[in-house]
Amino acid sequence: MEMLQSLLILTAYAGPTLGTPCLPFSEEPRTGHNTPNVPHQGWAERQGSIPPCTSGHAPCLSPYSAVPLAHVEVEGRRDQPPLVLLHGLFGSHGNFQTVAKTLVRRGSGKVLTVDARNHGSSPHSPVMTYEAMSLDVQHLLSRLGITKCILVGHSMGGKTAMTLALQRPDLVERLISVDIGPGSTAPVSEFSAYISAMKEVKVPVGLSRSAARQLADDQLQPVVKLPELRQFLLTNLVEVEGRYVWRVNLEAISRHLADLMNFPVFHKPYPGPALFLGGSDSPYISSRDYPEIQRLFPKAEIQYIEGAGHIVHQDKFEEFITAVLNFLPQL
Repeated sequence: MEMLQSLLILTAYAGPTLGTPCLPFSEEPRTGHNTPNVPHQGWAERQGSIPPCTSGHAPCLSPYSAVPLAHVEVEGRRDQPPLVLLHGLFGSHGNFQTVAKTLVRRGSGKVLTVDARNHGSSPHSPVMTYEAMSLDVQHLLSRLGITKCILVGHSMGGKTAMTLALQRPDLVERLISVDIGPGSTAPVSEFSAYISAMKEVKVPVGLSRSAARQLADDQLQPVVKLPELRQFLLTNLVEVEGRYVWRVNLEAISRHLADLMNFPVFHKPYPGPALFLGGSDSPYISSRDYPEIQRLFPKAEIQYIEGAGHIVHQDKFEEFITAVLNFLPQL
């Protein structure tokens, strides 16, 4: 269970890659009105014996540019600031779709669920740092004409949200970091083993989805012992043009594991309201994190939801929704 929590520390669901071919890029989904709640697979690195991509549509952008993030919007009250929900490592916007719809039904402003770079339907990039992911969200806000938002980030997404708030406090009305603080987290070696195992998965063309998942599960089992952890990883196995691929950019994530497990250095605090919302059964917001939280977020509240583990919004959904709504302005 400890190893499962270690992987989930930055995450919620998504996938990697077994090769480097590609498909043409599309920025869908842009809005929630006509977009199904499934990730668009415009970018996909493929696996196994698939040849390199020579189409000119390779999903690798400049290391120093922001990437256009795929996202889904759920329309809400116009007199409330929009919420931007950021998933964790190996996750996608779909992890927060039920949360988004529930918040809107209960009176929140518009909610955006976002795919991080190298995840879901968003483009791939060789860079995977919190500064880069913060820049991506800043560009998304600019593109949508959003001048102020409420950031809600889980694990890796929480660190991205904190980075953005510290870099551009003018864009952030308030911040909720879900079960993560501004410090170091799980050992890099654990994630390296999982990524290596995923890279080794070989799935022949033509299998049904259930057969492909079973075969991949069998191949992961020697390294990924926990069945629930394997099932978590296998949510990232997607079919593209008859081939099964891992959706996330394993190479970029592998190269930047040390960055993802740590947090950038900041000296100037974020002056706005902040909520650090942890699970009582999770180790990822502990008393040793309090001094750094208080230094960087002097207006922070720290709350724990009883009986929740790392994925607070899954373990205690109603309690999570209530905590978020109670922290929103004028609700």
